[in-house]
Amino acid sequence: MTQKTQNILLAPVGWLLWLYALMPWWLLYAHATGMYYLAYYVLRYRRKVVRQNLTECFPEKTETELKKIEKEYYKHFADYFFETIKIPRISDDEIKRRVKFTHTELIDDALDRGQSVMLYASHYGNWEWITSVMLWLRPKTRERGGVLGQTYHPLENPWFDRYFLKLRQHWGTMCIPGKQVFRVMLRSQQQGKPIALGFISDQHPLPGDEGHVIKFLNHPTAMITGTELIASKLDMRALCFDMRKVSRGHYEVDLVLLSEHAAQEKKGDITNRYARLLEDRIIAEPAYWLWTHKRWKRKVEYPENYQEQ
Repeated sequence: MTQKTQNILLAPVGWLLWLYALMPWWLLYAHATGMYYLAYYVLRYRRKVVRQNLTECFPEKTETELKKIEKEYYKHFADYFFETIKIPRISDDEIKRRVKFTHTELIDDALDRGQSVMLYASHYGNWEWITSVMLWLRPKTRERGGVLGQTYHPLENPWFDRYFLKLRQHWGTMCIPGKQVFRVMLRSQQQGKPIALGFISDQHPLPGDEGHVIKFLNHPTAMITGTELIASKLDMRALCFDMRKVSRGHYEVDLVLLSEHAAQEKKGDITNRYARLLEDRIIAEPAYWLWTHKRWKRKVEYPENYQEQ
């Protein structure tokens, strides 16, 4: 199928998504509630995967407690879906009312002195809205241009790839394909143009990367090592987005310092700190993590003489 044919066939999808983006919030969330009932009760979308993940991660919880988390997760996931569609029609002032950041000076100060910043992110809360952190940086920082980037993996379908790129760059960030990240960061540093880079780091490592294995949510888990590797090679300041859902459509995000100079850290230490912070957040409010993935489908073994950090 040619790209032109795909564009024609998917045009109605684009029109529908645009109509959803135009909806007022109350109507958008009414659709989200409808999607929750459809996905959870009718389609039963990945319910076995979600229940298995929750049961294995929280063996101490009762059936009633697990079911409550499960339902809250599907409600939140439906909200996340429609909140993401809404991005093209969210003004800067409105998103600042809905996502409030603290300690963004940790980004500004590092960039001011010429040090790039690694921003650890995760599939928690609404990670698509996290790029609005750009609006909380100092005017001097934003005026530099090319100051905030995020890694992404291009989608196979060109139409959807363009659609999501547009969403993710809505607040002025740039998207960098994962295979090009180190080269782009290194070139920017050599040119004296530091960048703050967002990197979702709670997934399985890519094939061929054994990852950094730790105990995470009651599982031996291989955490991504690329984030820490880049931060260390370029001696970046490492920060983590600690996101909380305050109410429907409203979040708070605290920027937490993981390392002042990543090059001075022992291998694995920054990853350990990030994993513990994320784990604490998930344990405190488990419904807002992305549970529909088979995160532990690939068997992982603890390294010899492993000691929990």
